[in-house]
Amino acid sequence: MGRIVHFEIPFANVDVIKNFYTQVFNWTFTKWEGPEDYWLITTGKDTEPGIDGGLIPVMGEMGATKGMINTIDVDDLDQTLARVMANGGTEIMPKSPIPGVGWLAYVRDPEGTVIGMMQADPEAHM
Repeated sequence: MGRIVHFEIPFANVDVIKNFYTQVFNWTFTKWEGPEDYWLITTGKDTEPGIDGGLIPVMGEMGATKGMINTIDVDDLDQTLARVMANGGTEIMPKSPIPGVGWLAYVRDPEGTVIGMMQADPEAHM
């Protein structure tokens, strides 16, 4: 069963959005050291219930996205993508490596909601 393991908030102005979530929820942000303009969000202590997330720049097909994007852990991303397409979903970002983390893809469900799907694989690379 797939579980939500991460969320993302699209941003146009990183300073405005970081300030908002820091002031409202006391979240902290750390610039990811990867090749993308991406910020990791810590929402609380590891000993408390909940998940952490990230800030993702608004761009391309993701530009039409408003609201949080939930990322679901999957065992086999290729098989899950095939099930998405077979059940009326559409791919908006194909399977892509996140070095040292795993494989990520974004889809829209039949009603247009964006979903991230992640297959853990520390060996994932371009």
